[in-house]
Amino acid sequence: MNVAGDGVATSSTKQARIKDLASIEGIRDNQLVGYGIVVGLQGTGDSQQTTFPIQTLVATLLRLGVSVPAASIRVQNLAAVFVSATLPPFARPGTKLDIIVSSAGDARSLEGGLLLMTALYGADGKIYAQAQGPLVVGGYSVNVNGNVKQLNHPNTARVPSGALVERGVPLELAGKQQFSLLLDQADFKTAETMALAINDELGRQAAHVVDSRRVDLDVARGEDVPELLAKVEAIEVKVFPRAKVIVNERTGTVAIGGTVVLQPVSILHGGLSVTVVSHFEVVQPSPLSSGTTQVVQQTRVDAQDKPANRIELRQGATVDDLVRSLQTIGATARDVISILQAMKSAGALEAEIEVL
Repeated sequence: MNVAGDGVATSSTKQARIKDLASIEGIRDNQLVGYGIVVGLQGTGDSQQTTFPIQTLVATLLRLGVSVPAASIRVQNLAAVFVSATLPPFARPGTKLDIIVSSAGDARSLEGGLLLMTALYGADGKIYAQAQGPLVVGGYSVNVNGNVKQLNHPNTARVPSGALVERGVPLELAGKQQFSLLLDQADFKTAETMALAINDELGRQAAHVVDSRRVDLDVARGEDVPELLAKVEAIEVKVFPRAKVIVNERTGTVAIGGTVVLQPVSILHGGLSVTVVSHFEVVQPSPLSSGTTQVVQQTRVDAQDKPANRIELRQGATVDDLVRSLQTIGATARDVISILQAMKSAGALEAEIEVL
């Protein structure tokens, strides 16, 4: 079990730049996806039972002027793949993008493969980039006489700068009279503080709060928009984060923030252990009797009531006190989750519990 905390109760405010707290509406990434084939594999491609790679190869050869019946193709050095990329804002034709290539069939490895030209589509169905290039695989898979040696995931690869943007998403800043700043975490106090800081920095009433997540920013007549946005994003403001306890039951990790407030509480934590053990014994009949040898099941039930572990947190207890107390009683990840939920129900834990 890993328990993380800051150890000291701190103030509920901190300083952060606006660019780390919010994004500008409309200035965003866009997801791209495409389907293609990887060639040049050393017999680790899709098997003959996977038909769509052969169909893709036939269509590719036909576009290149080569007509080959699909039934006559027997290759295992190609694999059907999906290609994904992220189109950043203000990308122009010719901008290079990194791409991720993932096997869509039953290929064992994409090591040594070459991605043929693949069109990347946006959510609107239009082509925004073309991808092609040699794959970089962060692992391998070797299969000899049924013995398999594998490192990481060889069915997924990257192609650095493997895509070229053919069409950008139109976004013109010139002439815009207003922008909206969208907070990553909705909070009225942070939004109000952000608007006040922007107005103080610009010397005019340029920002006003719309709701707990949105702050509108007005552009003055003739003002340079990129310069304005750069100045606004660099402003540092006070933020008021929510008090949270993050619990990951799979890894046994518990993260407790410094804004968590603890109230006096006493906790008894224990359990009843019941063990049922069954074994079989061979029973022989008495001499000169007409009985037969039998196998009889013998069952033993052991019950052990474990002593309760006691935790006491007094007035002024910190996160460090809670962490040390949990470690002292040897609490497991499941124990910690139960204890924290019990403290939340009892009103002794003033924080939101988020289980991953």
